[in-house]
Amino acid sequence: MDSRRKFIQQSSALGLSHLLLPSFLAKASTKENTPSSKWADGSRLVVSISMQFESGGEPENAESPFPQNLEKGYRDLPAKTWYEYGYKEGIPRMLDNWDRLGVKVTSHMVGTAVLKNPQLASEIVERGHEAAAHGMNWSSQYNLPYEQEKKFIKDGVDAIKNITGFNAIGYNANWLRRGENTLSILQELGFKYHIDDLSRDEPFVIKVNQKDFAVVPYTLRNNDILLIEGKNFSTNQFFNQVKAEFDQLYFESQFKRRMLSISFHDRIGGTPQMVQSTYDLIKYIQSHKGVSFKRKDEIATMALNDANTIRE
Repeated sequence: MDSRRKFIQQSSALGLSHLLLPSFLAKASTKENTPSSKWADGSRLVVSISMQFESGGEPENAESPFPQNLEKGYRDLPAKTWYEYGYKEGIPRMLDNWDRLGVKVTSHMVGTAVLKNPQLASEIVERGHEAAAHGMNWSSQYNLPYEQEKKFIKDGVDAIKNITGFNAIGYNANWLRRGENTLSILQELGFKYHIDDLSRDEPFVIKVNQKDFAVVPYTLRNNDILLIEGKNFSTNQFFNQVKAEFDQLYFESQFKRRMLSISFHDRIGGTPQMVQSTYDLIKYIQSHKGVSFKRKDEIATMALNDANTIRE
């Protein structure tokens, strides 16, 4: 009798599992094939890389790794050389690395940095990377009146256009601090997207001046200026943090549209140790099926033209 009862219990459990399994698989399959789970070009996950071109445009005695105890009235000469590294060594090294890896990035360019190093700015565009606007200088813009802010943005755009021939359609404010008028100004000036947003792990579309405007979210978690410079991470820590972010997003990309954002700054991300670590990181990411690397203007265009893009 006991053996018969045991047999019935086992048979019931098997029967239930048979009934439940197809339902679970159907649910997973339906979720996996949701239209918004894939990018318009069929990518499973998109990687968006920023390369900040700021050095040469920094104000006198800008913040640096050196102690901020310089007496008033003196120039911080060693800090100046720290910034010079960005355009003398950093960006050239990163450009070679992007070529080696076969990826294209978006370079957010400060207008005064472009004017100081026109050949380097032009080379970035000539190598197939996007030139995006990053203001005319390092000044804040959130506190400017409408017309002054508009001039500040346009002057930066004009510097990029005059030097590189590239018409910038993407914008990044200093430390992401845009003002109440910034998006209206950007729309008025013909921009298609901005990145001063941390609210999602995928692009989305908003209405600005009754027109669609794309948001291609930026990152603080995968950002060398915060991790390497701000928290004194080692390159191994940086690698592992971004790898963990990628691994989770890649898992989620089975069911929803996902984008990995990584940010590098000329004088930080362009150091030998960071470029080597970045190479290893990108090679790891490239070993996964369905991953593509895109410039932010490409991502914005896809988002604006895709009916499945989130709209807020």
